[in-house]
Amino acid sequence: MAIKIKNLKILFLREIKTKISFKPFSFLLNTVLISIIISSLLLALNWIFFKANWSVINSNLSLFAFGSFPSDEQWRPLLWLVILSFIALINIFGPKWKWLRKNLLIIWIGSVPVGIYLLKGGFGLIPVMSQNWGGLTLTIFITICSILFSLPLGILLALSRRSSLFMIQKFSSFYIDIMRSVPLIAVLFFGQLLIPLFLPYGLEIDRVWRAIIGFTLFVSAYIAEDIRGGLQSIPKTQLEAANSLGLNKYQITRFILIPQSLRVALPALTNQLIGLFQNTSLMSILGLMELIGIGRSILANPEYIGQYIEVYIWLATVYWILCTLMAYLSKQLEKEMSSNKGY
Repeated sequence: MAIKIKNLKILFLREIKTKISFKPFSFLLNTVLISIIISSLLLALNWIFFKANWSVINSNLSLFAFGSFPSDEQWRPLLWLVILSFIALINIFGPKWKWLRKNLLIIWIGSVPVGIYLLKGGFGLIPVMSQNWGGLTLTIFITICSILFSLPLGILLALSRRSSLFMIQKFSSFYIDIMRSVPLIAVLFFGQLLIPLFLPYGLEIDRVWRAIIGFTLFVSAYIAEDIRGGLQSIPKTQLEAANSLGLNKYQITRFILIPQSLRVALPALTNQLIGLFQNTSLMSILGLMELIGIGRSILANPEYIGQYIEVYIWLATVYWILCTLMAYLSKQLEKEMSSNKGY
């Protein structure tokens, strides 16, 4: 017995020595990497707090947030951004009331007409032309409208691609393949420059809505493929069980196919949302003063020449914060859907 205990001690000590054995190359590599990271971090913090000139940001915060929106009416886009923030907080930290969780999508959809009313005006508010919309407000507005319009269109395209009707199936497949093979900037140029040429005389679509149409047509094709992947993951036994229960095609689609495919495709849909939010920066090329466009216009001011590092670090921080928030919202929604709490 004593010999066995002694052997176990020897094995235990050998294992400990093996785990804590000194590896010079690994130790040296880790030391160098840690030193580089700490030095870079200290240099970055020193530049941020002591050397950078943040006056270009402080003096243009309202421009970054609201663009050239009239100063005495900027409470309107600010109110809309506060409403969106409140909805997002409810989505993350809100009460577990079933009726509230069940209607969060309706609340998000309802934020669009509220935003249009506050930004455009009318019915007691001073009208503001869309050319005065800009900054973060315009970026978020284009993102929300485009994703809310793209999602139902993408679901319809995904269902049409699986349709038994030949023409519907081929048309949806052709549309998806064409949109996925064309660069986004080409679609946006088409929306901004060519759509007015096809409209009847006297009919005009606002530039902001032309941008939303372009993003919707483009993103819906990618969403359709994400949804189609979710549809293909549903076992055929569920459809057979639904048919045996006497459910018609609409009921099967409404209660079985769409909810489960959305649950499976949610991570991919989140990527589409984040990509759409980032791709709104392309609108600065076409003359819309969204967040990047505002930054470029500020840098064109002779007063702020040479301060491009501060501006682009600020813009990168704003994009990072909002994209992280979108990813976190999606993660919370995924948890809710997987636990079937209110969905």
